[in-house]
Amino acid sequence: MEKDLTLDLMLTERWSNNACRGYVIWAMENCNFKPEDIKRVVRELHWVFDMKSIEEADEHYCQSPY
Repeated sequence: MEKDLTLDLMLTERWSNNACRGYVIWAMENCNFKPEDIKRVVRELHWVFDMKSIEEADEHYCQSPY
């Protein structure tokens, strides 16, 4: 029963594409990327969010060397 509650809480956690963009921007700023590179990545995220599903993104992450 405990596991089901935890899963339910995880699935209802508030999420948005903008929140993801914010995390990416923070990470890139923390790694001292140039502003023009950050802008380029954020623009690319707009395209990727439209063209790829959450499941595809998860699989891509799991298969990536990162």
